[in-house]
Amino acid sequence: MVAIEGKTFGEMKQRFEAFIKQVQTLCGDKREKEKWLTNNDICQLLHISLRTLQSYRDNGTLPYSQIGRKCYYKTSSSYIL
Repeated sequence: MVAIEGKTFGEMKQRFEAFIKQVQTLCGDKREKEKWLTNNDICQLLHISLRTLQSYRDNGTLPYSQIGRKCYYKTSSSYIL
């Protein structure tokens, strides 16, 4: 068994609680989740047709991610803003 003074234990507890808060801030649910837009969302937002959007994807103008047959676009993309 290890004996620790009350003052030392209190300091250790405070440091540990501060560490927990930092970890939660970096990794926790407090982070804002990235919103993804669909083809229709992008067309309405940019006032373009689906064919124009296809051209933007084909030539690399607009970055996207594809899951199955659906394309998604990050709202953080500078092209969308």
